[in-house]
Amino acid sequence: MTAHPRAKDGLGRYGEQLAADHLVAAGLVVLDRNWRCPRGELDLVARDGRTLVFVEVKTRTSTAYGHPAEAVGHAKSARIRRLAAAWLAESDRSWPEVRFDVVAVLRPLTGAAVVDHLRGVL
Repeated sequence: MTAHPRAKDGLGRYGEQLAADHLVAAGLVVLDRNWRCPRGELDLVARDGRTLVFVEVKTRTSTAYGHPAEAVGHAKSARIRRLAAAWLAESDRSWPEVRFDVVAVLRPLTGAAVVDHLRGVL
């Protein structure tokens, strides 16, 4: 049985907010959220010092289908890279470094959410 689409959207928004809060607490500056173009959407774009960071957020309520980060496979990684190139093409700034991160959020039905920030993994 799959989750109701609105429930899934709500979980995704919750995870993205938690991820953004986590990144800010770690010293990053969020530059863009849910950036869209005809080819898709980037969850978060942030600055970590002089490094531009494209962040994919994956949120799950359990590990029944694996760790949330495991949902970012080769095809998803390639798509994120194409979207990052489109974001950069629209940007009026060049960046000395670019990094691709995943923030995995596990929100169990009871207890506190767990946030894992995996740097440079895509």
